[in-house]
Amino acid sequence: MPITELVRVYVPATVPMLAALRASGKLGGDGMVAHAVTPALREWYAEGDEEELEYVAFTRAAQGALQLLRHDPEAPRRRVVVSADVPATSLVREDVELGSSTVRLPQPISLTEVASIHVDSADAAEQVAAAADVVEEALAGDPDAQFTVDGAEDHELEWYAVSELDDLA
Repeated sequence: MPITELVRVYVPATVPMLAALRASGKLGGDGMVAHAVTPALREWYAEGDEEELEYVAFTRAAQGALQLLRHDPEAPRRRVVVSADVPATSLVREDVELGSSTVRLPQPISLTEVASIHVDSADAAEQVAAAADVVEEALAGDPDAQFTVDGAEDHELEWYAVSELDDLA
């Protein structure tokens, strides 16, 4: 049987999405957006080593979590990134521009594919809430909004093992 190459993906999420993962054993739906080290990212950031490239993809997923928070006012104001290892053949790459880390996952991620979970600490909530309110403006080029988003990005997400999912959700 051939060995399947796995790719680490970083999936933007929210605390309610973690609860759904715990309840169903699955995260997301068809066509879910994630971030990974793509050929376009490697080409754009040619000087970066693997760890730096993964950090870029991870940071973009954390920004994606801000967008999810903006559209879910009931979710606790904490960014969540789920790291998972999925078969390389299952990714739909969206290398629309140089430097893109965006990929689509054609099916939900199963709990068995999750490698770790990253969540903001409670002390980041105020800055994350402010950033979630203006993240779309920041992406559109508003420098004041970008300053607010950068303030949230100063907070490192905390690492959790998959076995701690019950405590997080």
